[in-house]
Amino acid sequence: MRICIFGAGAIGGLMAARLAAKGDAEVTVVARGPHLAAMQANGILLRSEGEEIRARPRCVGTAEEAGPQDYVVVTLKAHSLPSAAPGMQPLLGPDTAIVSAVNGVPWWYFHKLPGPFEETRVRSVDPDGQVWERLHPSRVIGCIIYPAAEVAEPGVIEHTYGDRFTLGEPDGARTPRIAALSEALIGAGFKAPIRPRIRDEIWVKLWGNLAFNPISALTGATLDVITADPGQRGVARAMMVEAQAVAERLGTRFAIDVDKRIAGAAEVGAHKTSMLQDLERGRPMEIDALLGAVVELAERVEVPVPTCRTVLALLRGRGRAAGCYEG
Repeated sequence: MRICIFGAGAIGGLMAARLAAKGDAEVTVVARGPHLAAMQANGILLRSEGEEIRARPRCVGTAEEAGPQDYVVVTLKAHSLPSAAPGMQPLLGPDTAIVSAVNGVPWWYFHKLPGPFEETRVRSVDPDGQVWERLHPSRVIGCIIYPAAEVAEPGVIEHTYGDRFTLGEPDGARTPRIAALSEALIGAGFKAPIRPRIRDEIWVKLWGNLAFNPISALTGATLDVITADPGQRGVARAMMVEAQAVAERLGTRFAIDVDKRIAGAAEVGAHKTSMLQDLERGRPMEIDALLGAVVELAERVEVPVPTCRTVLALLRGRGRAAGCYEG
């Protein structure tokens, strides 16, 4: 089995290290810069739960060097995909599966989703349709990321918590390709359940991200503050209720209620969201995948989302002012 991790930062490095250490798959990492140089020289050092693993997957700088794969795990942020997709073509053979481990509403969301919007493209994350064409949804296996990790220094991954990567085919089928991927991930020490309704789980994760990430970027607050302050908590809850109405109109089922989801975020404690971290470090922010796409979907299903719209406008303005959002 040939598995390529494309965009091997923290999560991609975690997956690559565990898979390569297991030794059952031929693992290739596509990365760049000092991180790539360190991995080529010394492999990946993974620090996880008090243990250290030194793994040596094949590390390259381009898709051409990697060649065709059985699975390509995409761990880029959503806004990077339109520019990255053309360069990924050498990885794709006739039967290559693309494992979409990307936060937010994915480009393939409406592929094989029964209803009036089936095969509709999401402009917020795929403005000109090139991601759909180059990384066609027929190749996609959905993947929800739950672990937390960071690149402590080039070539070194700090794994903080979590070991689950939930998988699902867009049509809910249990195919041989998804079963084989699940088995490989489980063998590497992860939990990798296969779900027949992967979009339900996309929304449960997105539910918090679409509210807490923007509010944290606007206020500078950590999760414990957002969930404890009545004003900020109220804004987050209003956004989540609006988003739930959109998701349910599209057929999503929520296994928990909004207050339980907020309580779960509160338990994380004094955590800076990824969007706040990106803002502070001057990196591009995932505004459109986490909130812009939700507002776009609301327009399609004709559900009013006034709080989400207001926060989106403020967030885009904050991102532009900081040089972290081009739109």
